[in-house]
Order: sequence, then C-alpha cells, then structure tokens
Amino acid sequence: MVKFVENELQTIKNEVNEMWTLVYQQLNNAYQAVLNADTSLADKVVAREKRVNAFELKIDSDIEDFIALYNPVAVDLRFALAMLKINNNLERIGDYADSIARFVIRTQLKPENKVLFSDLQIHEMFDTVLAMLNTTYEALQKQDLAMAKSVFKKDEVLDVLNQNAINALAVHATEHPEDIKLCLETAGIFRKLERAGDHINNLAEETIFYIDAEVLKHRKSAELQENA
Repeated sequence: MVKFVENELQTIKNEVNEMWTLVYQQLNNAYQAVLNADTSLADKVVAREKRVNAFELKIDSDIEDFIALYNPVAVDLRFALAMLKINNNLERIGDYADSIARFVIRTQLKPENKVLFSDLQIHEMFDTVLAMLNTTYEALQKQDLAMAKSVFKKDEVLDVLNQNAINALAVHATEHPEDIKLCLETAGIFRKLERAGDHINNLAEETIFYIDAEVLKHRKSAELQENA
C-alpha cells in the first residue's frame, strides 16, 4: 500500500513539474513575441494553450482520484491539496501568456514601439515575473522555505513597475493621441503580468503550506490591517 502511495505521489509531482515547465515556456515565448513583434512565435503560444488547459484537467483528475482512493493524511494530504491549487494557479498564468500572445497577433507593432516598451521597463516586468516563477519552482524542488518566501518581496517590485508604466502610458497617450489604442492594450499587458505575480505568490504560499503546514492565504490582507 505504501509503495502504491509513493508511486502516485511521484506521478503527481512529475506532472506538476511538467505543467510548470510548460507554463514557464509559454510566458517566456510570449515575452519574446512582444519584444520582437514575432507573430509566428505568438501563434505557437496560442496553439499550445489547449495543451495547458488539457494538462490542468488531467492533473486535477489524478489528484482527486488519489485523495479518493488512498485517503491520505498529514504531509501526503498537504502535498495533494497544495499541488491541486498550484496546478490551478499555473493554468491562470498560462492564460495570461495566451492573452499577451494574442495582443502581438492583433497589433501591428512598429520599430518605435520597442523604444516605448523600453521606457516602460517591460523587460524588467517580464524578467521579474519569470524569475519569481523559477524561484518558486526551485523552492518546491528543494523544499526551501526561505526561497519560497523571498518571492513576496519581488512581487512588490512588480507593483511599482506596473504603476510606473500606467503613469507613463497616460502621459504618452496624451502626447500621442494616435497611440491611445496601443497604450490601452499595453496597459493590459502590464496588468496581466502584475496578476501573474499574484498567482506566483499563491504558488509560493502553497509551497510553504506543503513544506511547513503554514497557512499564508490571507497574508496581504493581514499585513494591510496591521499597517492601517
């Protein structure tokens, strides 16, 4: 019985790792598609979104079957519950990658847009999100609490970058009314990346829950109340 449980847990872990790698690739490809106005790469991201969705459903089903069949307790139950939520958050991040790729496909980007994106620090925004996603993955693999918690500070960087970009886009739209649609679309990219950061925070919280049984679900709300 123990051997069966161990095998099932390893299968779930392997599937989540594969899902994580797939979503990371999707987001990185969306990043490169934006920077290079690469519609072919954007098309690839959109096409692979179906795989992300199908994988999420399979992992959900496998975890639910594991819980129903083996009635896990203690750390095994925490692992199953954490992987279930991690899987759902990864799928949402994949959705954002898909949306960004669709922006590239429907928008005729010009060479001067690269200058605008650079001024908005879109490189820093994408790089921070990807670094957070990679750090959280490493924290799970190494079961490293400190590494998982380090992600929360990086999320604060995303908040600042997002707000600065929105302010800069408002100024640019005022000075270049012909770019208003592009500015609105670009603001949407920054919001999606900021939301991806929130979901990565969730990944870190679930990793910490699995490792140490510490619940951080309403961490931000509690911090805001303490500082009020």
